[in-house]
Amino acid sequence: MEALDHALALIKRGTDEILVEDLLRKKLARGGSLRIKAGFDPTAPDLHLGHTVLINKLRQFQDLGHEVLFLIGDFTGMIGDPSGKSATRPPLTREQIMDNAATYREQVFKILDPERTQVVFNSQWMDELGAAGLIQIAARHTVARMLERDDFAKRYKGGQPIAVHEFLYPLIQGYDSCQLKADVELGGTDQKFNLLVGRQLQESFGQEPQVAITVPILEGLDGVQKMSKSLGNYIGITDAPGEMFGKIMSVSDTLMWRYFVLLSRREMAEIEGWQRAVEEGANPRDIKFELALELVGRFHGQEAARRAQEEFIARFQKGAMPEEIESLTVAPQDDDALPVANLLKEAGLVKSTSEAIRMIGQGAVRIDGERIEDPRLACASGSEHVYQVGKRRFARVRVS
Repeated sequence: MEALDHALALIKRGTDEILVEDLLRKKLARGGSLRIKAGFDPTAPDLHLGHTVLINKLRQFQDLGHEVLFLIGDFTGMIGDPSGKSATRPPLTREQIMDNAATYREQVFKILDPERTQVVFNSQWMDELGAAGLIQIAARHTVARMLERDDFAKRYKGGQPIAVHEFLYPLIQGYDSCQLKADVELGGTDQKFNLLVGRQLQESFGQEPQVAITVPILEGLDGVQKMSKSLGNYIGITDAPGEMFGKIMSVSDTLMWRYFVLLSRREMAEIEGWQRAVEEGANPRDIKFELALELVGRFHGQEAARRAQEEFIARFQKGAMPEEIESLTVAPQDDDALPVANLLKEAGLVKSTSEAIRMIGQGAVRIDGERIEDPRLACASGSEHVYQVGKRRFARVRVS
């Protein structure tokens, strides 16, 4: 029971809705590997962190021992997903789809475990289905149910055209779940209707319905609009390490907590501890460094992440640092944080905390090249920065 509760807590983290949670619990309680489906229409060849919210959730299922069915909708991509659209979406050519699909496959394995991932294309069964088979699937759903969908309802009410082929999209997505015998399907909140069609079609084919899990849409760097390349507020997973690091550091102190919940693999208890530390006076930049190091390290490796941090510090630093700086570790107080005055004393940069407070008041103390003015500043557990007192005293200190 404890293992089941842990699994549910992990799955529920950062999700918007689980339909139906009791069924998910039953599926998990049976033991064995569940079939976890997520579909991607290869309409854009490059992924950004907004896309990885869902992919991270797939990885969590893999870490729990389940199998991911990464469905590339090469057939449905030629229809065009109408979800959230106010006009008919232009379809892609087969050549565009296959080019984009190749890029997707290359990028997703930066997150997913290849050993627990099946990459499938829905053209495998849709090309063989034929017109008669497609009509038989269409007979299992109604126009009235289709018009319950929010974007269709708005377009119908507003007199905007809805092409008949757009009704086929959710039907085919649902039929994909039947073919794959999916236990769980994941999608963004804008995919809820399509996921529920999958449940309904599975039942009509005599299968146990899948659990539908929706995940939130991640806001971009502006903190308002969803992350999107067209809006220029995105962080691409193929961005250079330094560029990615800098973009993450530009995220607001408020938004970074949402990024932690949806993108980080850190335990929630640790994230909540950092939130308390910031509320009590810790520098939020310390925590944001941890987020940037984790995400850059995930896509480019830990060494590249460390270099990106050093380059970031150097760009904002006034005055040059020596090439060689002593590295050391100091213990936090109460396993939480350490006042900067105490840290400077423990690191041997000053003789006493009173000297540290005096030097801070004189503007002679910098963290990562940035002058600090508040002697009450606390350095969070897990943080690592370059501390400078005066012109010649430096130390790279980790609080751990």
